[in-house]
Amino acid sequence: FATAKTNRNMALVVFEVESMSSSYIPGHYGCVVLANCVAPMIVSIMLGGNVMQARKKYNVQYPNLYATPGHHDHADEFNQIQRGHQNMLESAMFWIPMSLVAGLENPLAVAIGGVFYNIGCVAYQGGYTKGAEKRNSGLGVCKYVGLLTSLICSIKFAVKRV
Repeated sequence: FATAKTNRNMALVVFEVESMSSSYIPGHYGCVVLANCVAPMIVSIMLGGNVMQARKKYNVQYPNLYATPGHHDHADEFNQIQRGHQNMLESAMFWIPMSLVAGLENPLAVAIGGVFYNIGCVAYQGGYTKGAEKRNSGLGVCKYVGLLTSLICSIKFAVKRV
């Protein structure tokens, strides 16, 4: 990528960036972008749509993020749907950038992990709507396979460059 030159007197680092080409982006990296950037956006919109439908169904008005037990008749039902979406948002902010870095070295593994993550997020919300204790039942655990794939691959990427 770049070579660094230092001036001992000024402790100044100047980078000479070589011309960059697509050869720095590995083959199949597009799969990483699709599975780990595009697909999560679509999944988030879908899960958010479920929350919007639940807002109407259970009469939970804005600005309430969650329904209040005792005030809303179906607070638990709404909150379970909301938590299913919120859980994805909580992990995606770390997972997406980690996946983009990890995908530079292991694009197919990270892309496949992305598919697992997205399937798991949909299944997690589906399980959560049946009860908080069922949120990780069935395919909900797939989300963690995707998270761990990107985590392990990003650690591997970092350790090689320390």
